[in-house]
Amino acid sequence: MNAFSALCCAGVSLCAVAASAAWADPADPADPADLSTVVVTATRAPESSLDLPVSVDRIGRREIQDGQLQVNLSESLMTVPGVSAQSRQNYAQDLQMSIRGFGARSSFGVTGVRLYADGIPGTMPDGQGQFSQFDLGSADHIEVLRGPFSALYGNASGGVIAIFTANGTPGLQGQASADYGTFNTQRYALKVSGGDHDLDYVADLSHFQTDGYRDHSAAERDLFNGKLRLVTGENARLTVIANAVESPDLQDPLGLTAAQAAANPVQPGVGALQFDTRKSVRQEQLGTIYENELSGTDDLMGTVYSGHRATTQFQAIPESTERAAASPGGVIVLSRDFWGMDLHVRDHRDLAGGPLVVTAGVSYDDLEEARQGYLNFDGNVLGVEGVLRRDEANHVYDADEYLQAQWDPGTRWRVLAGVRNSVVDVSDHDHLPLLTGPPESGVRYTATDPVGGITFRAAQRTNLYVSYGRGFETPTLDQLAYRSTNAALTGLNLGLEPARSNNVEAGVKSAGEGWRADAAAFYIQTRDELAVQANASGRSVYENIGATKRRGLELGVDALWPHGFSARLAYTYLHAVVAQSYLTCFTAPCKSAEIPSGTAASIPAGNHLPAVPANALYAGLTWADAPHGFSVTLETVGRAQIYTDDRNDAAAPGYWVANLRAGLVQESHGWRFSEFARIDNLADRRYVGTVIVNETNGRYFEPAPGRTAYVMFTVAPHLD
Repeated sequence: MNAFSALCCAGVSLCAVAASAAWADPADPADPADLSTVVVTATRAPESSLDLPVSVDRIGRREIQDGQLQVNLSESLMTVPGVSAQSRQNYAQDLQMSIRGFGARSSFGVTGVRLYADGIPGTMPDGQGQFSQFDLGSADHIEVLRGPFSALYGNASGGVIAIFTANGTPGLQGQASADYGTFNTQRYALKVSGGDHDLDYVADLSHFQTDGYRDHSAAERDLFNGKLRLVTGENARLTVIANAVESPDLQDPLGLTAAQAAANPVQPGVGALQFDTRKSVRQEQLGTIYENELSGTDDLMGTVYSGHRATTQFQAIPESTERAAASPGGVIVLSRDFWGMDLHVRDHRDLAGGPLVVTAGVSYDDLEEARQGYLNFDGNVLGVEGVLRRDEANHVYDADEYLQAQWDPGTRWRVLAGVRNSVVDVSDHDHLPLLTGPPESGVRYTATDPVGGITFRAAQRTNLYVSYGRGFETPTLDQLAYRSTNAALTGLNLGLEPARSNNVEAGVKSAGEGWRADAAAFYIQTRDELAVQANASGRSVYENIGATKRRGLELGVDALWPHGFSARLAYTYLHAVVAQSYLTCFTAPCKSAEIPSGTAASIPAGNHLPAVPANALYAGLTWADAPHGFSVTLETVGRAQIYTDDRNDAAAPGYWVANLRAGLVQESHGWRFSEFARIDNLADRRYVGTVIVNETNGRYFEPAPGRTAYVMFTVAPHLD
């Protein structure tokens, strides 16, 4: 899919009823026709997204839950331009997620994108995020912030994805649901909510399991999320958020070569069965949010959180490699204790006849990690935890101060500006220095990043804006973990520098009776970008590459039409390339890691960044018969090819798929019943959904499933 064909399809979609469906509900605050759609991620206060000089989208409850499995963020985020969220069909490796190309190279977790759940970071201070604790079943909405103002959230903020749990409503409500589908996929959930004037609550518990599309890709997950809000004073409120997730056995099918994917896409990769590659995850987290209106012009918000995450991963590393004296083995055991706080004060006053809102705050995030490595065999038995080969303690913290202001100097102008100062400190203590590196090491990164933007109200319902910002992204602990894939070099890869970017955006937002359109053009220049130098034997070695640049266009259109029709279109064009040639060095000298074997490769300017599609389109149409509670959605999703490595030697072809979902809702005497069915990939196309970037053995490809089908049943009684 080239840029011309994608743009033509987008135009046809708009003009000929091929646009994508959003669940249109006039009562839903995220109704696409509602011009006062409220977001908080851009300013840390409720504001109409139409008036802000930022690219930000809000995904409502119905889009998240109705006709969705509510398992992966990719289900909801496909409707947002600029966002690529793809399921790897591998729950041991998370989604492949990026915003405007930031984070596309990540081989573990989410990097380059900040994650938040009810204001509590899902991104650790080193910049690596996890979303396994995100509960879609109890979500009210999701906000996605892109562009320069993401930098106000600090390290690794190429974009921000924030999920918000619904508030309890008066009375007592219950909800039970059961979902079934292809690959023996099952999900069961139970939710209770309620409240009164002084207290409200939501508690959601779910169980998910699947045999998986590919062999050796079964997964299981139990998730709890709870929210309690208390009125503690005349103008004060305390919110408590608690969640826990446990996945005891997530099988890892690994990647395939192009020949393997073509011959049999469901087969596991080399070594997956032999070494029983898998991962287990357990996390518990508790947070509190205190809000107080100090006066008629000032208010305060404070957040404190703490949690623990334990991960064990079994990799397919040859015994001969693991037996090397400095090898950390083939089993990674991580135990992470984390906590943090954020405190900010907001002041409202007038300046030169226009309202001025100033927000000043401080934040601190702390991570204590125990990292151990074991052999993935014991004697002649493979796939079991063996002898200890790595034992170290890592500590990361960030300490930030931020200031932002919003001023309306007249009826047609809005100015938004801010600055954030960040310090990220990494230290390592090695308990086995003779095997893996020096006993003590560390590094500190600093950045002061300004942002600014202006909105001009060109007409009653049309706004123009421009914005600029600087951002940075530090190496994560996983990116620092290795200096070579064959254990020839030991210790943390402390030669890595943080990536730093300059981001410019201009856009237009317009709306009319029953429609809204947002368009943005952006240019991003990054230096010292973090890239995978080599990915082999279950280890990724990173390096800083030369300058890169991204330029692109985003378009989002929502529409309500007569007779129950509604539409959604999201299109992204992204040209992400190397701006200056560089040497990815397997021999010295290197700017980061040094691998004393192999040959160096020159990456020429103009090469495309891997795992970033140049074009992506979501389009479709919904028809809803409100009086009878029936709705049906037809959608199409298209992506251009994505390169597998920095050399651009191989690529996963682009694809188009069509999906269909339909539902029926009945309400009677305090009960609500719903039945939904969906079919994904209607034409049963074979394609590769994601790639493992720079996989040294050429096992880049992670095939996506053919036609799949699911049914979902929900009963929701009003219990009082």
